[in-house]
Amino acid sequence: MIYGHGKGWVFTPNAFATVGDARSVGMALTRLSRKGTVRQLARGLYEYPQRSKQFGLLPPATEEIAKALQGRHATRLQLSGAHAAHALGLTEQVPVRTVYLTDGRGRRVKIGRREIVLKPTTPRNMATAGRTSGLVIQALRWLGQRHIDEAVLAKLRRNLKPEDRAQLVKDAIYAPAWIGTILHRLAAEGE
Repeated sequence: MIYGHGKGWVFTPNAFATVGDARSVGMALTRLSRKGTVRQLARGLYEYPQRSKQFGLLPPATEEIAKALQGRHATRLQLSGAHAAHALGLTEQVPVRTVYLTDGRGRRVKIGRREIVLKPTTPRNMATAGRTSGLVIQALRWLGQRHIDEAVLAKLRRNLKPEDRAQLVKDAIYAPAWIGTILHRLAAEGE
């Protein structure tokens, strides 16, 4: 185990800033990478790999990569589009390219066949970052007003906890008007 973290941990050299200077940390990571203890995923992005007896080396979770990128650049991330809808159980579609909205600079990170896109957006879109209400807003925006029916609302109702419903009302001001109406409806139906 590395530095108190388990297998599948994705990190940047910044995680070891308190252990030594950047050059020493870089050299240590290079040695550990050559040894196979850690794996370099992209420039400045590493993983403590997870292995399966049946499948061998497992790919890192997209969420873990995003967390490492978020910490590295001291920015917030908000899952958008089809991935937000998938996280809420509104679609079974899982795109190869994952898009996160960010209040930092935009960039693309390719890891194998996967691509993670950090797309700069407005402060209003980032106001709900990290909350279920943010996922709901992004998922509904991706689905589009014409595709919201009772089946979609029923799935959302099943996935929302009481505290999520209360937050929906507070965060409705950050959503387009038609989504705000849906958020108020979802919150009211949970009471």
